[in-house]
Amino acid sequence: MNARLGVIGVAVMIVLVFGGRFVKTVPVGHVGVATLFGEAQDVAYPEGLQFPVNPFYQWVLFDVRQQTLKETAQVPTRDQLQTKVDISVQYRISAAKAPEILRETGDVQRVVAVHMIPFLRSLVREEGSKIARAEDFFLEETRERLETGLETRMQEHLEPKGIVIQNVLIRDINLPTVLSQAIEQKKEREQAVERQKAELERFRQEQQQKVAESNAKLEAARLEAEQVRVLAKAKADEIRLINDAVAKNPAYIQLQSLEALKQMSKDPASKLYFMDSNSTQPLPLMHLGDGTRR
Repeated sequence: MNARLGVIGVAVMIVLVFGGRFVKTVPVGHVGVATLFGEAQDVAYPEGLQFPVNPFYQWVLFDVRQQTLKETAQVPTRDQLQTKVDISVQYRISAAKAPEILRETGDVQRVVAVHMIPFLRSLVREEGSKIARAEDFFLEETRERLETGLETRMQEHLEPKGIVIQNVLIRDINLPTVLSQAIEQKKEREQAVERQKAELERFRQEQQQKVAESNAKLEAARLEAEQVRVLAKAKADEIRLINDAVAKNPAYIQLQSLEALKQMSKDPASKLYFMDSNSTQPLPLMHLGDGTRR
């Protein structure tokens, strides 16, 4: 009886001490790699509750969510200038390869430090040596070619090691100081040239406007002179016609005088007549045509 109670007591104590170790909860976005006496197990445990598990397991958790590595590298181009390039690498750890990673390299931080960063730095320098001039980094095609080259090469090299490369992005490019100053001076000169072009264009438009105004004034003056000439010609023609009428018909003057008297008779202030006692015509002004009949 006492022996049986002892066995039960030992069993209860084992459950109390090791009961929690039969269950393992792997956090979301992680996988768990179990080790037993220093040896990594071949299968990773996915996120969630794992039961039952060996209570003697030790656990290493791997975050398999997307991560971003930010790196700054000095990139030499073929013109012997060093350009500082800021790079972001988006990656994740392969859940299936987590036991192999732990066995061959270590945890996530170590695998990044051992495999990713040195290879990235070396690869950036190698890809940069294909670029002729440092200022070519500002060309969109150069940036795209650099990103594509880095992404492809890193995928080929790192995915067998359990690092899945998703994107390689160029965040920023800082050219050498001497080159940045030269580009800035070039931009200032180009801006000055553009300002001069704009000023010349404004002056040209002003001159065109002045020429148009002068042409308009000249045309107006010509039309006015033409109008004066036409009026003068019309007046001369009128005088000539009158002279011809007078020469051909001396009574024309007396007819015009009669018309004038008619107009005067309509004005109350003009009814004062002066009679010429020597004239054969009793009405004023009617004697004006007498001389032409002699």
